Amino acid sequence: MYSERPEEILRLLQLCSPTLPVGAYAYSQGLEFAISSKWVFDETSTSLWIQGLLENSLTYLDVPVLSRLYDGWSSQDKNEVLFWNDFLFANRDSKELQEEEQQLAQALSRLLVDLGIGEAGEWKKKPRACFLSLFTLGAVRWEISLHNAVLGYLRMWAENQVLVAIKLVPIGQTSGQRILSSFTSIIPNCVTKGLSLEDEEVGYTSPGQGIASALHETQYTRLFRS
Repeated sequence: MYSERPEEILRLLQLCSPTLPVGAYAYSQGLEFAISSKWVFDETSTSLWIQGLLENSLTYLDVPVLSRLYDGWSSQDKNEVLFWNDFLFANRDSKELQEEEQQLAQALSRLLVDLGIGEAGEWKKKPRACFLSLFTLGAVRWEISLHNAVLGYLRMWAENQVLVAIKLVPIGQTSGQRILSSFTSIIPNCVTKGLSLEDEEVGYTSPGQGIASALHETQYTRLFRS
């Protein structure tokens, strides 16, 4: 049975809120290029793009790495945290994705320090810092369970992608909610699968997303940061 402490749920909502001032809204993770190239062009293709990344990329990379980072912070094992942080950074396919990791991590480290988690301060200028490393630090120190932290992270990631599609495809707000609702049964399965992986099974890249992200910086016009 997972924790139902009100404080945990409220902290999870805070950590996963779209209003968290880290700048995640400024990035599309390759989706802007995919839309401009007509790979994604309506509600169905948007849903398939996001679902494909959830099931075939985040499940095999972000989820198991989140678990290992969580264990590292919980046991105060800095070497474990640094290893999986660097592993995750190396699996980001483009310079744009790597710079996004660094910028979001630095922003979250500053925020966590301001919210009383002082140890986040040493990550402010750390090269190759990953957002997920700071996210799991916040989850551990705020006593959010691993399972809930992973659910929240995947839902937050999917929501950010849907917001990109609403602006650029464009799809309507109702279409965006239909897409997010369809992930209600998918995300728990991603969590279960991702948390069951052994170390040698961790790591999956998404060539399509990597190509889209790498080519995004060459677009003539861009709404999202490159």
